[in-house]
Amino acid sequence: MAGELILVVDDEPNIIELARLYLEKDGFRVAEARDGSEALRLLEELQPALVVLDIMIPEPDGWEVCKHIRARSNLPIIMLTAREDEVDKVVGLELGADDYLTKPFSPRELVARVKAVLRRTLPLAESREVLHVEDLVIDASRRRVTQGERLVELTPREFDLLYVLALNRGIVMSREKLLERVWGYDYYGDTRTVDVHIRHMREKLGDNPQEPRYVETVWGVGYKFREGKS
Repeated sequence: MAGELILVVDDEPNIIELARLYLEKDGFRVAEARDGSEALRLLEELQPALVVLDIMIPEPDGWEVCKHIRARSNLPIIMLTAREDEVDKVVGLELGADDYLTKPFSPRELVARVKAVLRRTLPLAESREVLHVEDLVIDASRRRVTQGERLVELTPREFDLLYVLALNRGIVMSREKLLERVWGYDYYGDTRTVDVHIRHMREKLGDNPQEPRYVETVWGVGYKFREGKS
């Protein structure tokens, strides 16, 4: 994980310098962008391991950059917002952000969240296990999901959720347990984050929550992957 390139996108020089100072201190490499256009250019040129993305950058703004990234890749995104408004956080998650921080924030917390997001991706990538559940093939080493002949494009977080649920097929997983297993012990968000990502994952799998083939909601508790033929 050390040495991974982090792209920090913010139009406030002090934020970028503070992020650079603490990230480089922990062994990360840092690239910077001051607006959406520069961010999009550097994303193509540098292919960073993770993006720290401010919402209120000059055009295209953070929302548009996030949508651009998600239309093309599963690159992890931590969004920054100066607003306390819960709507911003929900919209960020809806667009595919993996985590968020509200300004002003502790640079140590930023580093902790960057590490946590990267950790959530790397351990599963090291696994050699391939799960065959119903018509799904979940390849942990390649982080690849196929449904019959169709490739299912999931974000890193959606993949991890599906993998953990399928690995524990038939077992009810509480939202708190999923936060612990997928987001990590040091995640500061709330359980609604799980619901947002589950909904997106279901949409990509074509899984109707009213008549689920794969992921079933256990009301008041959490979720479970339905038992069926392997």
